[in-house]
Amino acid sequence: MTIQECYEALGGDYEEVIGRLMREKMVQKFLLKFLNDKSYDLLVESIEADNAEEAFRAAHTIKGVCQNLSFTKLYQSSELITEMLRAGDTAGAYAFLDNVTEDYEQTVKAIRALQASLPEEAQ
Repeated sequence: MTIQECYEALGGDYEEVIGRLMREKMVQKFLLKFLNDKSYDLLVESIEADNAEEAFRAAHTIKGVCQNLSFTKLYQSSELITEMLRAGDTAGAYAFLDNVTEDYEQTVKAIRALQASLPEEAQ
């Protein structure tokens, strides 16, 4: 799988991220780092614990990373949940969490497919 195919699979904007990071090696580096980010797990835990402040921080982090990496689809859903949490609406955020989860899982699945297609030394 190419990085461009990965971006198509995750609903991102390949041209935008290349314009920002300039080289595919840089994009690949940050794609693979995304797999280790714990912000999504923190978001889920915080919403389930009704901790709007911590959930907001996690959602805001996800939104920022997605904006920087041009993960358009996940950016859009994380932006919506961020704004719900900014307003302290954990009930609305909890109801919307399935949408974010779906987009997050699509993103992770695409990145893992890319990772599996790379030579071991590039992973």
